[in-house]
Amino acid sequence: MLVGRPFSTEQLKKKPLPPNVALPIFSSSALSSLAYAPDEILLTLAMAGIAATMLSPAVGVAVLAVLVVLVLSYRQSVVEYPSGGGDYEIVKKNLGARSGTAVAAALLVDFVLTVAVSSSSAAAYLSAIFPFLGEHKAWVAAALVALLVVGNLRGTGQGRWTLAIPVYLFVAGMLLLIAIGGVMALTGNLGLAPSAEFTIVPEAEFSTGLQGMVGALLILRAFSTGSAALTGIEVPISNVQTLAKPRAKNAGRILLVLGLLSGVLTLGTLMLARATGIKVVADPHESFLLHGGPIPEGFVQVPVLGQLAQAVFGDYTLGLILVSVLTIAVLLLAGNQAFNSFPSLASHLATDGFLPRQLRTRGDRLGFSNGILSLGVAAIALVLLFQGDVTLLVQLYVVGVFVSFTLSQLGMLKHWKRVLVPVADRRIRAAKQRKRMLNLVGLILSALVLVVVLATRFVHGAWLALLGIVVLMLIMDSLQRHYQKVDAELAVDEDYAATALPSRVHALVLVSTVRKPVLRALAFARASRPSKLEAIIVDVERAKTEKTLEDWERLGIPVPITALASPYRDIPGALIEHIRSIKRESPRELIVVYIPEYVVGHWWEQLVHNQTALRVKNRLHYEPGVLIASVPWRLLSASRAVGGGATEEYSAHR
Repeated sequence: MLVGRPFSTEQLKKKPLPPNVALPIFSSSALSSLAYAPDEILLTLAMAGIAATMLSPAVGVAVLAVLVVLVLSYRQSVVEYPSGGGDYEIVKKNLGARSGTAVAAALLVDFVLTVAVSSSSAAAYLSAIFPFLGEHKAWVAAALVALLVVGNLRGTGQGRWTLAIPVYLFVAGMLLLIAIGGVMALTGNLGLAPSAEFTIVPEAEFSTGLQGMVGALLILRAFSTGSAALTGIEVPISNVQTLAKPRAKNAGRILLVLGLLSGVLTLGTLMLARATGIKVVADPHESFLLHGGPIPEGFVQVPVLGQLAQAVFGDYTLGLILVSVLTIAVLLLAGNQAFNSFPSLASHLATDGFLPRQLRTRGDRLGFSNGILSLGVAAIALVLLFQGDVTLLVQLYVVGVFVSFTLSQLGMLKHWKRVLVPVADRRIRAAKQRKRMLNLVGLILSALVLVVVLATRFVHGAWLALLGIVVLMLIMDSLQRHYQKVDAELAVDEDYAATALPSRVHALVLVSTVRKPVLRALAFARASRPSKLEAIIVDVERAKTEKTLEDWERLGIPVPITALASPYRDIPGALIEHIRSIKRESPRELIVVYIPEYVVGHWWEQLVHNQTALRVKNRLHYEPGVLIASVPWRLLSASRAVGGGATEEYSAHR
């Protein structure tokens, strides 16, 4: 009921995405940063007081300068690597597998943070509409992640336009909001935001404003926080194969439009925020004063886009609700995009042997179910750990994506170096040199941003993201070595004797009491016609053993039964010792152990049945030359659980 009926593999085939549909779908991750990146820039600058917040557009311009270079760099990267492997493919092919795992680990961490940040930001916008949710933001965000998990386990199922239309509406709404606000500002009719009447109390270390090294570090910190606006621009090149032909050209166009929209919306939002006097702080009750006194109890801080709607549309609550709803929709679509990218990348890594191979298999609904569940659990854990606080989560953000950006640009530099070697034509060589120079600039800027992020945000949470990347890299390296060892161990040699038939088959049937499942196991064992067949009972209760032997003789069962002594009541141990004694006499003999088991219909029944059988099987797995044959007996509860299928009694008499 929750996930839905299974899909056929034939339904996996999808039509290529035309650019007008792919643009909004692949842009949601980057455009969603508009919901929190301006907030974080203003919030960081507010630590030094009201005057410092006036620098927010300048910080935005610096962020957009990096955006321009990265967009142009990725446009030429997608032409050289149009297969859809993205940064992972570029780095792996040019810098080696170890660097490839670094990029992969960074991207996986970044996808988890994308979901955590997007859901937490969506919860903040929901709180702006429904203030009573403000005290439960973490649980609201966790519920949104759970909703995304269920939706992705079910599969998209909807039309592509269902995912595209909300993004178009968001972009149109934000452009309209900025345009109307800009016209109102030029004509002197623009009102102030509700937070404009608050006074910011600067933190003690910034009491003198943005002066000296402390002020410079704060501006750099605001820049690093605002770099969250750059996340998601790599999505189009990682999904090239889903685009309509010409794929690389369409991906380049999407990147260009995405960069243009992101730049206009981010800068427009910051300029309008300054014009309307918007103020955002980490703790309103600590950092805000209203007419020299504390702000009212129960005050809920509205995010920047919500405050812009209040300033532009005045007392029209509908404007705030509309902007908030569109923003929430885009944030959820950004999280949804991460639920597409994370499992896909995890599947590639699992195929290469860097992650558990269970991550490469598709579920009933054709999605990578294990990857979806892994991402959901990790995102919910982060949301609850940081109590849905976007500011704290953003401190971890960006690290992963800029590790990826930096290594990708370095990989492209090595690519151009290799490509230039055989080129003799001067014009072609000059063109490729220009492309190489662009990637060099991209490398320098990406590395600088990464250094700034680590220097200014390391103690504020960036260390945790870095630790996550390193731990993931170590896990990937360990798993790859493990898989390589196992593959080498299991490889078939020319002189391998595994196909040699055993000299004889010795069948053992494990018995506790004389019951129908035991008789079924005996019948199956006899039907296989082994060289020798015996029943085994381990004597852990003298009275029970004697009763079983009496019943055996009374019923005239045509199979010899052996009672094994076990003074310490160790059923698996006694059975294994008996098997080893057989193997000592006949080393080439195959031992087949038939174990009766109950098939139950309720989970709690499994706790009270089959426990001895499980212990025996677990121990027997370590014995060479032993085959375990489970003989199932369906209890009535199991027949009912599967819809009233035939009972064992009926099946036995057919």
